[in-house]
Amino acid sequence: MNDFYIILTACLVAINCAIMGSFLVMRKMVMIGDAISHAVLPGIFFAYIISGSTSSLPILIGAASSGILATIIIEWFTQKARLQSDASIGVSYTLLFAIGIILISKFGANADIDQQCVLYGELEYVSLWLEPIIGDFYLPRQTLILGVVCIIIVLAVTWGYKGLFITTFDPNFSISTGIAIGFWHYFLMSGVSLTTVVSFESVGAILVIAFLSGPPAIAYLLTGNFKKMLVLACAFGILCSIVGYYLAKLLDVSVAGAISAVIGAIFTIVFVITSSQKSKIDVISD
Repeated sequence: MNDFYIILTACLVAINCAIMGSFLVMRKMVMIGDAISHAVLPGIFFAYIISGSTSSLPILIGAASSGILATIIIEWFTQKARLQSDASIGVSYTLLFAIGIILISKFGANADIDQQCVLYGELEYVSLWLEPIIGDFYLPRQTLILGVVCIIIVLAVTWGYKGLFITTFDPNFSISTGIAIGFWHYFLMSGVSLTTVVSFESVGAILVIAFLSGPPAIAYLLTGNFKKMLVLACAFGILCSIVGYYLAKLLDVSVAGAISAVIGAIFTIVFVITSSQKSKIDVISD
C-alpha cells in the first residue's frame, strides 16, 4: 500500500505541475517555479516563529505568503528596474532562499525544520501521516492536500482558459482588445505559487522544477496543439512518476532523483526522435 501512496502523490504533483508548467514553458518563464519553490524558506521560518508549530497549515500559509512575495518582487524588478525576467528571477529567489537558510540555521536549530527537505522532499515517507477517508480507506495528509489543489487547478484553468491562452500566445492582441494582461498574469502566478508550495514538502524543489519543465517540454516536441500539449504533459508526468518510482526501488536510490532522471531520459529520447524526423522532412523538402 505504501507503493500506491507514493506513486499517487507523485502523480498528483506531476499533473499540477504539468498544467501550470505548460503555460510557463510557452511564456518562457518556467524557472519562476524554481524561484518560488526555493523562496518559501523565509515564510516557513516565520510561520514557525508565529505559530510555534511545524504542523501543515501554518507552514503552508507561511510558504504560500513567501511564494507570493517572491512573485511580486520578480514582477517589480522586471517592471520598475527594467531587468530581464531571468535576471529578476535569479536575484529574487537567491535573496529569499539565502535569507531563509540563514534564519533557519541560526534561529531554527531547535525546531524540526530541515532546509534539505525543501530541496529533496520526503516522498518516501508520505504514508506516515494517514487520514481516514471512508471506512478502512486511508490517504496521506499531503496526498489529500495535493488532490484538492489538483481539483482547484483544473477548475481554474478550465474557467480561465481563454484568457490564459490569449495572453500567453498573443499579448499584443490582448492589449489591443482591452484584455487585462496583469490580471491573467497574476492569476497564473497564483496557480504556480499554490502548486509549488503544496508540492515542495512531498517531492522537494528539485522534482517540482523537473515536473514543471520536463513533461511540458516533452509534450511541446510532440504536438503543436496546446490542448493536446496539456494532456500529453500530464500523461508523461504520470508515466515518469511510475517508472521513476520502480527504478528507484530497483536501484535503492532517491525516488525524487530517479523520477527526475527518467524525465530527462524521456525528453532526450523524444528530442532525438523528433529531430531526426524533422531532418528527414528537411532533406525531402530540399
